[in-house]
Amino acid sequence: MAEGLLRHLTSGRIEALSAGTRASRVHPRAIRVMGEMGVDLSGHRSKSVEEFSADPPDLVIAVCSRAAESCPAVLDGVPMLRWPFDDPDAASGTEEEILDSFRRVRDEIRAALEDWIAAGLAPLPVG
Repeated sequence: MAEGLLRHLTSGRIEALSAGTRASRVHPRAIRVMGEMGVDLSGHRSKSVEEFSADPPDLVIAVCSRAAESCPAVLDGVPMLRWPFDDPDAASGTEEEILDSFRRVRDEIRAALEDWIAAGLAPLPVG
């Protein structure tokens, strides 16, 4: 969701890439809730952070605590922002309650990105 949101909010001015500690899938619920706000993730694919080790990014924004712990070993020396959002995939309840969890996390990520963009995308602190 963060990749799609950053691309959307910056109209593609920033090359955003998304990766997890291991490749899995783009969650269908993430695709659904992002679609609700006009962001199409259906063409996105799940990637492993190791795909970027030969050509590391300028900055990593870790959106969950597990990723923040694992990324430094793979992307040593790359500045990292740690924004620990809940994992909406861990939500339980009815389908609507789970979707609400995805929506809440989507909105929290969007707010954090909007604040970061408004601050001029800098400074780029580590940690």
